[in-house]
Amino acid sequence: MATTAIPDVSTNAMRTQAASLLVCLPSATSEEANQLRTRILEVFPDSAVVFSGPALAEESPDVLHYPQAAHGESIWALTAKDYLAASQLALEHSCAATLVLGAESSSLSEEALRAMFGAVSDGADLASPRYTIGPHEALVSSAVLGPMTRALYGVTAHMPAPPDACFSLKMAQRLSIVAKKPAISGPQDPLLWPAAEAAVASLKVQEVKVGTRTLPQPTGGDLNSLLAQVIGSLFSDAETKATFWQRARVFTPATVAASTSAPGMPAEDVEELSAMVESFRNAYDNLQEIWALVLPPQSLFRVKKISRSIPEEFVFPADLWARTVYDFLMAYHLRSINRGHLLGAFTPLYLAWVVSHLRLSRGDTALSAAHAEETDTAFVTEKPYLVSRWRWPDRFNP
Repeated sequence: MATTAIPDVSTNAMRTQAASLLVCLPSATSEEANQLRTRILEVFPDSAVVFSGPALAEESPDVLHYPQAAHGESIWALTAKDYLAASQLALEHSCAATLVLGAESSSLSEEALRAMFGAVSDGADLASPRYTIGPHEALVSSAVLGPMTRALYGVTAHMPAPPDACFSLKMAQRLSIVAKKPAISGPQDPLLWPAAEAAVASLKVQEVKVGTRTLPQPTGGDLNSLLAQVIGSLFSDAETKATFWQRARVFTPATVAASTSAPGMPAEDVEELSAMVESFRNAYDNLQEIWALVLPPQSLFRVKKISRSIPEEFVFPADLWARTVYDFLMAYHLRSINRGHLLGAFTPLYLAWVVSHLRLSRGDTALSAAHAEETDTAFVTEKPYLVSRWRWPDRFNP
């Protein structure tokens, strides 16, 4: 009967000198970490695998000391501290590939684990997972994070702040440097954007389809504070990389075929969307003076028209949405208003995009993907608007 061998100490000493795979489990409990360790050894029986994580017993011969404390709560994405710990270990032990698995990673299939490791083994410096998601999942990524990553950096990453990642030793060198920067250091586990870092360093990014996964949900805080954290981090990162993304880049967006038919929306969804439309109408009445400091008059006029739409006809056009996000990025850069107030004023506009997305997709996965792709394309098409605003901001003052 075949069994998975546990290496002895002498074997471990040789393996850590040139391990082919380092697996980091920063968020796993002791039970989860040990189950994943056993499972990964079975998935990669011919590879030299070492593990690290705050919940793993370090007396095990293939477990390395994890240089960070355990997370205090469920983390929905990998953070700068996660990447720093993993990259330091990878460099110290010359690991050819590093696989970092976040919260609830036990829901990943064996094929997903092989696909991420295989992409790096075949030459990619960053394997960015593409999960199979439903029409109501990962909406911040579909609305802002993914489109901006494609438009600014020419990289396809549908979830640029993923709960899992696999990267090469060259990428570990890059991450070990950027994760130490004061701009992203602090007590709240700040985010790091690996696809953008890879693009700036001319490293190869490959998006890997990994199927379904239970996506960890944020705990604590409200949507407004969470969105401010994520969008603020994204804007700050784009600000530091402006010299890079202003260069001309050729990019042809992919196309996604829409479903020829889709079911009607359940009555409870129609009622919820109607309430969200009414909320946006109220937000326009209360925030139009702040929005007028950010949006050019033509865009503000179009937003006003949207706010007066009836729920059955509510649409936030993709081109207007892309320009709106770029206008908020500009206001963040120019500090037109207090950044906290700015990011708070962004939330109702994001929710308006969500209403439009849910109404257009109608619970159909193919229609949801098509609308997300339309959003991606709009960000790419409108990128010259952002570049012009960045270079000559006085020409576009609201």
